[in-house]
Amino acid sequence: MVGFVSAGAGDEANVVRTLVSAFVEDPWERWAWPQPQDYFRHFPTFVAAFGGPAFAQHTVWILPDFAAVAMWMPPGAEPDADAIVAALTQTISREKHDDIFSVLEQMDAVHPTYEHWYLPWLGVARGRTGGGLGSELLAQCLAVVDADRLPAFLETPNPRTIPFYERHGFEVVNVAKVGASPPVTSMLRPSQ
Repeated sequence: MVGFVSAGAGDEANVVRTLVSAFVEDPWERWAWPQPQDYFRHFPTFVAAFGGPAFAQHTVWILPDFAAVAMWMPPGAEPDADAIVAALTQTISREKHDDIFSVLEQMDAVHPTYEHWYLPWLGVARGRTGGGLGSELLAQCLAVVDADRLPAFLETPNPRTIPFYERHGFEVVNVAKVGASPPVTSMLRPSQ
């Protein structure tokens, strides 16, 4: 097993690059930014808004060569809601706004209000999937979470990843879906 390390101050671009490559075919992201040039231009801003505060918390963990990355929010840390709204409002076509913001409201309604670890982003670089890197990184991250004896929470925009997270102890608690938006599944892993 290759150990993970905390991403450093100069690693943000490489972390985001891995996540952009990992989510390039996910249903929600491609619905939000259907044109490849829009996805590659705007998705990094969304990633930074949703998970960027993890850099300040030193809870962005990576495997060598950024083959897999995870952005975690420790208890008390939160994504930048204003930056998320701005990123979506400014980069996604207006006709999708009602659906997008309704989905976000549904997601927010089931987000735990008690202490927990939150995983906004976990991704394996395109071309490196299928080799167990995501499982390896997630297991190591969950060891940190378990040391705090707290639950973990995430949302996944890709139905194919639900069984992956279930194998790591997460359970489906909600599916947010409105209009034409693909579903976003919220999952909770009880404290261990």
